[in-house]
Formats: sequence, C-alpha cells, structure tokens
Amino acid sequence: MILLTASMERLFDLDWQLLADSCLTIIAVFVLFFALSYFLFNPARKMLNARKEKIHNELEDAKQNMEEAQGLKAQYEDKLKNVDKEAEGILSDARKRALANENQIIDQAKEEAARIIERARVEAELEKQKMSDDVKKEMVSLASIMAGKVVSASIDTTVQNQLIDETLKEMGDSTWLS
Repeated sequence: MILLTASMERLFDLDWQLLADSCLTIIAVFVLFFALSYFLFNPARKMLNARKEKIHNELEDAKQNMEEAQGLKAQYEDKLKNVDKEAEGILSDARKRALANENQIIDQAKEEAARIIERARVEAELEKQKMSDDVKKEMVSLASIMAGKVVSASIDTTVQNQLIDETLKEMGDSTWLS
C-alpha cells in the first residue's frame, strides 16, 4: 500500500510546488495582462477609438459635402435649363428694341419726307407767284405798248384811257392769277 499511497500522492505528477508555481504564473500572467492592458492596450484602444471617431467624422463631412454638391449640381442644372429661357428673353428684348428703333427711324424719315414735300410745295407756290408776277408785268408792258400805239395814232386821251380800262377788264383777274 505504500506504493499505492506514494503513487497516489502524485497524481498526474502534480505536487504542491507545481500547483503553487502554476498559481503564481497565472497570477503573474493576470498582473502582466492588466499592466499591459493599462499601459499598452488602453492607449491602443484610445488611438483606435480616436481613429474610428476621425473616420466617422470624415464620413459625415463627406456625406455633408456630397449633399451640398448634389444641391449645387441641382442648382446648376436648373440654371442651365433656364439659360435657354434667359437667352430667349434677352433676344426677344433685343428684337423689341430693334423694332422700336426701326419704327422710330421710319417715323423720322416720314417726318423728313413731309418737311421736304412741304418745302417743295412752298417753293412751287413761290414760283407760281413769281410766274404770275412776270405775267402781270408782261401784260402791263403789253398794255403800255398798245397805249403807245394808240397815242401815236393820235387818239385823244379819253379814248386811250377807255381802251386801257377795257383791255384790263377783258384780261381780268383770272388772267392775272394764272
């Protein structure tokens, strides 16, 4: 039995020294784990959390920038759609102004033509008056010649005056005006 007891004491070759060493090793590993955790893992976790937060913020910024870019894109697309309308409006306005200028130029030309026609009519009236005056002078001169002939034929003065008056009456105002 002694053999049995001696072999029983060391079951699987475990003795108290081995168990104490194993406990101390486990305690040392836990202490080392907590020390490494405090001095190494926690700073690493903090760095990883900071990096995670930075990445999260950058993603949020990128999302915000993307939304702003899409908003600007929509605005520019609207502006591009409205550019044709604005260009058409500008061209329409230019056409209206050109038409107004054209009408103004035509009106000015008509006024100038009316002035020229009026001036020509006045000049024609003056020329007609001049011609009428020339005809009157010619008639007076003709009457003088006739009177001279009558005098030379030795007709008395009363007869001569009567002849001149009759001649002037025969010629009348219608002859003088035409």
